[in-house]
Amino acid sequence: MDFTKQSYTTFIRELASKEPVPGGGGASALVGAIGTALGNMVGSLTLGKKKYAAVQDAILELKAKADGLQKDLLAYVARDAEVFEPLAQAYGLPNETEEEKTEKSRVMEDALRNACTVPLAVMEKCGEAIRLHKEFAAKGTAIAISDVGVGVAFCKAALLGASLNVFINTKSMADRSYAESVNNQARALLDTYTSLADEIYAGVAARFN
Repeated sequence: MDFTKQSYTTFIRELASKEPVPGGGGASALVGAIGTALGNMVGSLTLGKKKYAAVQDAILELKAKADGLQKDLLAYVARDAEVFEPLAQAYGLPNETEEEKTEKSRVMEDALRNACTVPLAVMEKCGEAIRLHKEFAAKGTAIAISDVGVGVAFCKAALLGASLNVFINTKSMADRSYAESVNNQARALLDTYTSLADEIYAGVAARFN
């Protein structure tokens, strides 16, 4: 099911239900898309303003990048549900005989690896979006600077949320070497972009003091 085709009220109702999808991964992707759109909006409000004539080309470039990130993150809302379904099915496989245990272990490992791909990709896209917010804060119209702060806060929340969906899957992996390599990728993204997001947010907040 493509959750991006639903109304936001339907999405939230299903998110609150006992259904396995949508879940935290898809919600993180959606929050990241919304956060990116807020920075993009600041760019839109900057275009055509004489005061910001010198940065019009830069803003257009930033907006094009933001458009792409929004599209990618929205696609991950649906994709997260798609990769979770095989994992949910794997948990229900029979586990009585040695043959069944071996097969379940194999299927589980493949499903866990696939389930990590989307939240890790969401983290990467949110990192890119956070970098864009730094530019929107520096070049965008001052009348909408608060929206840069809101947008970067959303992207940070999506980054953190997606990381938990990585870690819960790597925790169950039998191949600990592979799991740790994925964890290291996620930790590196957290280390780089949570601090940058905090820096951008603090810079925005300081304008109101």
